[in-house]
Amino acid sequence: MFNHQTRAPEETASFYGYTPDRAICIIFLSLFSVSTIVHVAQAIAYRTWWWLGTAVLCGVLEILGWSARLWSSFNPGLKDPFAMQLTCTILAPTPLLAANFVILEKLIQQLGTGYSRLSPRAYMILFSTCDVLSLVVQAFGGGLASSAVSNGTDPEKGGHIMLIGVAFQLAVITLYSILGIEFLARYLINTPIRNHGGDQKRGDLTLNLKLMIAALAFSTICLFIRAEYRVIELEDGWGGRIITTEVYFNVLDGAMITLAIYVVNVFHPGRIFRHTRERRVVGPSYITMS
Repeated sequence: MFNHQTRAPEETASFYGYTPDRAICIIFLSLFSVSTIVHVAQAIAYRTWWWLGTAVLCGVLEILGWSARLWSSFNPGLKDPFAMQLTCTILAPTPLLAANFVILEKLIQQLGTGYSRLSPRAYMILFSTCDVLSLVVQAFGGGLASSAVSNGTDPEKGGHIMLIGVAFQLAVITLYSILGIEFLARYLINTPIRNHGGDQKRGDLTLNLKLMIAALAFSTICLFIRAEYRVIELEDGWGGRIITTEVYFNVLDGAMITLAIYVVNVFHPGRIFRHTRERRVVGPSYITMS
């Protein structure tokens, strides 16, 4: 696919193995732009400032990535937009996954920490560390691959490092899902791992929390599908059939991240948890259950 050039012949070659569909690029660019603007407004309205560094950052990276693909639709032989979309689209879902970690932490706090194998804080430390590590590895691999493209050399080494990062992310999503499912199952059948300590009791599974759980599950499934696709794509190689077939990328990457980011627009945790925060009366005073 790469002929050791920094610019592919305009009419005969493409760094992608195809010419990105301009209409598709415009659609995804528009969708991510709208979602990101709404996420910024929601973060401000509900004072969920952590949302800016998670879902909003994902949206910004997707906007940059799809802007680069739109640029490439005019000339797929240019190296700069290819390198830009390569890095941005590989990194974008990582901060959105971090948002899912925070949502699970808050669900555990709402429903009861006794049903969770780890404390909410331990979940955040474990999965946030893994998420950052995955991001660093993918960024390093993406940087090497982009540099190779810019220099007209083989990007396979960077691709292999990216593969390690995405495969690790896939493993993290799997572990996160298993622990989340176990927590929910234990809550539903009321079999805590440990006794509730102090004032902590079994929280009510309100309609809002049910919707949040459904949205979280849907988002996680979308992110899992996307990560699995990326692993298979990178394993297949830079000149393989998967990476050079546009529809796979559009459906299994672009569409999956679109669905994952929009579902948390509709069921925003700031609104959900604001309405489900309960107060218990302890003597004459109130204690807020966060």
